[in-house]
Amino acid sequence: MSRFETMKIDSINLFLTRMQLRNPFRTSFGVEQDATILLVSLKTGDKTGWGECVAREGPWYSGETINSSVHLITNYIGPWLMKTDLEHPNEFPNLVKPIRGNQMSKACVEDALWDLYGKLTNKSISELIGGEKIKIPAGISLGIQDDTTTLVKKIEEALDKKYQRIKLKIEPGMDNNVLKQVRDHFPEIKLMVDANSAYRIKDADIFVKMDRFDLMMIEQPLQYYDIIDHAKLQKKISTPICLDESIKSVDDARVAIELDATRIINVKPARVGGISETLKIHELALDTEIPLWCGGMLETGIGRAKNVAVSCLSSFTLPNDISESARYYTDYIIEPIFELNSDGTLSLPRNGPGLGVEIKEEIIKQKSIKKLVI
Repeated sequence: MSRFETMKIDSINLFLTRMQLRNPFRTSFGVEQDATILLVSLKTGDKTGWGECVAREGPWYSGETINSSVHLITNYIGPWLMKTDLEHPNEFPNLVKPIRGNQMSKACVEDALWDLYGKLTNKSISELIGGEKIKIPAGISLGIQDDTTTLVKKIEEALDKKYQRIKLKIEPGMDNNVLKQVRDHFPEIKLMVDANSAYRIKDADIFVKMDRFDLMMIEQPLQYYDIIDHAKLQKKISTPICLDESIKSVDDARVAIELDATRIINVKPARVGGISETLKIHELALDTEIPLWCGGMLETGIGRAKNVAVSCLSSFTLPNDISESARYYTDYIIEPIFELNSDGTLSLPRNGPGLGVEIKEEIIKQKSIKKLVI
């Protein structure tokens, strides 16, 4: 397929699937045990591209929900895309520019376009975006535990598997006291914490005390809209602040960097609107020498394959929150699944173009509670 041909979308399919997590995952937002996940497929001729929406049933991590994404895609994004022949996925953001926000809804459709374009051009997504690595360092994110003994055991299990970095979820009352016990057990491991916006600037002393634990970073300690307060907090502590929920675009990233509100950025492609916007943040990071890493949203294999491809970019220099497939869901919807290498890395799948994995459509159909066709 040449640059001058177009992707004529014949049909858009939405699958609302119900997936079960192997273990409950607790953050300051709450506990997840089962997940309703929206998968999107775009068909053109005999080729199909797949994307995954990371919005959840409730508007906790972001204002988007599964239902709002379904509404937006079926009533706006889908019909617009069906009427427009795109030459390249990077044209998609301009198509949906009239829609404010709703980055997750946009991202899952754009991801499917990248997968489709890769299959039409016989290239992997990593190759299309300029990925330079074939293996990426993997970190692990551990949810809040009821007791430190359980947490220490989970850390030991993760270290035995050679995960290169441990991230601990924290919340008020479960922070410095937990960190002290963890550091007593593991004085030298690469360690970071993630607050998921659970604190306010009045809690600055809590983070001042964290400086003694030699953390790689403190992720999203304050509210997603508190860029100024994050800058104030960074002046009070030596541990780098890493922003997550606050960064929804390259412009957000630029402002946060200029204000010294962030010294590391967790890039979730789905949170910023897709791969095209991620590439802009990648270029900004190279210009400003800000290290990036790819965060996870409990994705299935489809979203995980996209995250691995993005993490092959040269600016993603820190261990990513992309764990092995066996860590999360009881069912696999891709082949091959992601398995951790002996050096704590994940390999870029090389099972074909696009996402590089085979989609197990029969499993998706079995797990679907609703299907919509545009």
